[in-house]
Amino acid sequence: MSARPRLLASFIALMIAMGIGRFALTPQMPHLLSEGQIDLTGAGLIAAANYLGYFVGAVDSIFARSHHHVRGRLYGGLWLCVLLTLASYWAHGFWPHVLLRFGTGVASAWALVMITSLSQPLALAAGQPRLGALVFAGPGLGILLTGLLALVSNLLGQDSATLWLVYGAVALVMLLAVLPYLPRPTANSAPTASAGRNQSIAHLGWIYFLFGLGYIIPATFLSQMASAQFSGAWQADLFWPCFGLAAALGVVVASLRRKDPNTTRRWLMTTLWLQGAGVFACLLGNGWGLALGVSLCGAPFLACMQLVMARLREIAPHGYQRSTGLLTASFAMGQLSGPLLASVSSHLSGGLHPALVIAGCGLLVAGALLSRQPGVQAHEAVHDAPAPGRTAHPGSTR
Repeated sequence: MSARPRLLASFIALMIAMGIGRFALTPQMPHLLSEGQIDLTGAGLIAAANYLGYFVGAVDSIFARSHHHVRGRLYGGLWLCVLLTLASYWAHGFWPHVLLRFGTGVASAWALVMITSLSQPLALAAGQPRLGALVFAGPGLGILLTGLLALVSNLLGQDSATLWLVYGAVALVMLLAVLPYLPRPTANSAPTASAGRNQSIAHLGWIYFLFGLGYIIPATFLSQMASAQFSGAWQADLFWPCFGLAAALGVVVASLRRKDPNTTRRWLMTTLWLQGAGVFACLLGNGWGLALGVSLCGAPFLACMQLVMARLREIAPHGYQRSTGLLTASFAMGQLSGPLLASVSSHLSGGLHPALVIAGCGLLVAGALLSRQPGVQAHEAVHDAPAPGRTAHPGSTR
């Protein structure tokens, strides 16, 4: 089978795992709050449970040493995203949602790490790195899909339970469609990383941590902020799908860049600073500020993830799955810190303003750290095709 169907399946798998399994909580926040199931502090803790699960799943992915382990986490993660989303139909109150969101966090991290570590080498081996980059647009279209479904549900007067059921049913149909085409791990999957680049990976890990902390507060509470601004009117439901559409388009734009280490570093720095500006725009407290926040936070969001993974290939081309797991764990720790910070902010000040200020500053610092990251020599970077005589990549179908 050619690489294209497997890369398309990877794209759809990320729609399921991230757009639905992971981020469906965001458009559900206004429902859960208006139904009295939780308060704003509880919402932050539920989101934190999701990101704690994401951290656990990312750390666990580092230890997937054999192709059986990789396959189990890939398929297990996708099926759990579907089943736990369906199970959310029966959830009511704080603790059931905490447990279910923790589970979907673990599952979505498994799916993301495995899809990334299989699809990207597959795209490089097939000489189609741009198609590999476009796989990262999957979560953006998944967010667009969940946002539009939330909009229709709101217009029809449906409650949160019905919307969970709709999300789960859509995810199930998508999963059944792509199962035969998912990238297949081979017996030489998950090699260990070389020690020579550990310092550079750690530096990139700190940047990814600050990115996770910075973007996650608007990404988690955007729908709630819009609902409060527009008093629950249907216009508030437009912000989340627009965020997803902007994120998908950002990946497309970033995929057109020139492929060299310095260009990747500059693009990544720019996306971090643009997101910082977007977080500060949310502080304006009006519709224009939220619209600007959607544009400046949304468009660089997934492009930033894709650029981090491209940067990783440049500084540490070997042991890609293990390094991806390490970076995803750093990202998850940042995301976990964000909702906890939001809960403290809500408890102490009655709002999210202090948390947004810290988040925006974190993104500015991340860009500044990137400007100080050690450079990569052109001959050390990963090229678009595998070196002669190299063994098949983890995602190869050979």
